[in-house]
Amino acid sequence: MNLFAPSYYKNFKCIADKCSHSCCIGWEIDIDADTYEKYKKESLDILSSIDTEGVPHFKLCENDRCPHLDMHGLCKIITNLGEDYLCEICREHPRFYNDTPRGKEVGLGMACEEACRIILSSDSYDSFFVLESLDGEPLQLDFDLLSLRDKIFEILRQNVPFMTRFNLICREFSLDPQRFSDENWKNVLSYLEYLDPQHKELFLSCDFSKEAVYNEKALERALAYFVYRHCTQAYDEDDFRAFLGFSLFCVTLLRCLSNENNTEHIARIISEELEYSQDNTEAIKENIL
Repeated sequence: MNLFAPSYYKNFKCIADKCSHSCCIGWEIDIDADTYEKYKKESLDILSSIDTEGVPHFKLCENDRCPHLDMHGLCKIITNLGEDYLCEICREHPRFYNDTPRGKEVGLGMACEEACRIILSSDSYDSFFVLESLDGEPLQLDFDLLSLRDKIFEILRQNVPFMTRFNLICREFSLDPQRFSDENWKNVLSYLEYLDPQHKELFLSCDFSKEAVYNEKALERALAYFVYRHCTQAYDEDDFRAFLGFSLFCVTLLRCLSNENNTEHIARIISEELEYSQDNTEAIKENIL
């Protein structure tokens, strides 16, 4: 089977020390078994930086920095040993993978600053290319996942205001547009788990009733991204609708909190706090249908 990627995928390259929000800070980095064995055999220096209680992971330093992040924001493992010595999480981030009826798909997660910039500046969200051929068979499903996703992309391509398209998608999938601007969401947002307490304050400051000033193209691309990443995981039509509701809510939050100048910044925070937490994703999905 084939591995597919959005057209913009080929534009991504880690910007390393130029990134203002390093993925090497603030995250506990688990080490896969194969890489751990490699470290045990070939690098005592790296081995001494690993906590082996539970799943092996790097012991974070002051300000939750990875012990292998140097003062210039570069990875010492890459500098000293090469990329082949990175653990799987570090090597793959910010990529994600989904199995589909036509094969496997790969994408870039918006919690990454550079990936977010590329996603929100690209119109090629519904254009794909074959990245490589893989072993295995495509996923078998009892519903037409890709046709439903294509229907959303088709609506997003219409030359009408974004909120008109938003409402059309809701109507097409029997979702109440008002549900995504309900002030009761403040209660849901208040009990989620947050990496940064300031982000909780930011989300709770959202005025769902306010007529926001926002970047329409960025919202279109963001919604396409959330649908591509999350709806593609659905196992039936109800699950698809729940993931679509999650995607619509994330974009509603982005619409309310962002303006023409900070859209990428807010989108990255929403991605980091909501979609990168399975518990938070499920909590929002449960309040959709």
